[in-house]
Amino acid sequence: MEYTHLGRSGLSVSRLVLGTMNFGPQTEEPDAHRIMDRALDQGLNFFDTANVYGWQQGEGITEQIIGRWFAQGGGRREKVVIATKLYGSMSEWPNDTFLSARNIRHACDGSLRRLQTDHLDLYQMHHVDRSTPWDEIWEAMETLRAQGKILYVGSSNFAGWHIAAAQEAAHRRRSMGLVSEQSFYNLARREIELEVLPAAQHYGLGVIPWSPLYGGLLGGVLKKEREGKRRTQGRAKEFLEGHHDQVQAYEDLCDELGEEPASVALSWLLSRPGVTGPIIGPRTLEQLDVAVAALEIDLDDKTLARLDEIWPAYKTAPEHYAW
Repeated sequence: MEYTHLGRSGLSVSRLVLGTMNFGPQTEEPDAHRIMDRALDQGLNFFDTANVYGWQQGEGITEQIIGRWFAQGGGRREKVVIATKLYGSMSEWPNDTFLSARNIRHACDGSLRRLQTDHLDLYQMHHVDRSTPWDEIWEAMETLRAQGKILYVGSSNFAGWHIAAAQEAAHRRRSMGLVSEQSFYNLARREIELEVLPAAQHYGLGVIPWSPLYGGLLGGVLKKEREGKRRTQGRAKEFLEGHHDQVQAYEDLCDELGEEPASVALSWLLSRPGVTGPIIGPRTLEQLDVAVAALEIDLDDKTLARLDEIWPAYKTAPEHYAW
């Protein structure tokens, strides 16, 4: 397993992040525990979750599954860098949502209880809260750090200017601020290259891409459809209808390379400047093994150029749209 620092912090994390969103809704608890054990055996030490995962309001189902896995002992908690998130609604009451000081404190205590741990290694804001002042947010986060409940703070789904605003507010308070940004990023959706990636690199944030396979569309979807292993519906079907030739060209290139499309998509993200590691969300042990195989792939300059031809890049703003 390869490791890197999380942004400008001294925290060492694996270059693949184990995403747990499927634990509960799609992957039953015993299987989830086996996946986490296998991940740890393979050297993955960075696990990502959120208080809303499990999708039963207020229950924190996925955090509970992880907490019961930690409780088995064997050094599980000590070896894992656990990251969770807050923002989404945990009840029908108005203060159990967003990033008020009240909810930051309350949500943190809830995650600690469900995860059966005394601290969170990375506490992430799941979305920007445009209604809460940054001074209030940072004061609440600083209090949690002083209490030993969290070690680092990260963001998710922030625009470039949100990162700048957050960091400048933190600097005024002589606070460390954000160490990471979790963004939607994959070969087919590269918008963060405009402003989010440059902002993250400027402020020393590690970028953690979510949906690296674009919901499976970069995981060999056309081949799976032909083999009857997948039936594409909804937004994925609409995307394929408009980008069939691109997806086919991508899968053809992966065949030439002799690699699984999912592994190539992950390897490409690992080659991107500023990326700490993509979030993989395996529902099975087999999917976990395919993801880990990405670490063994070395994409040469010719292959990277061909991927850019199939999935065009964005230049850094404003050069992408201005002289």
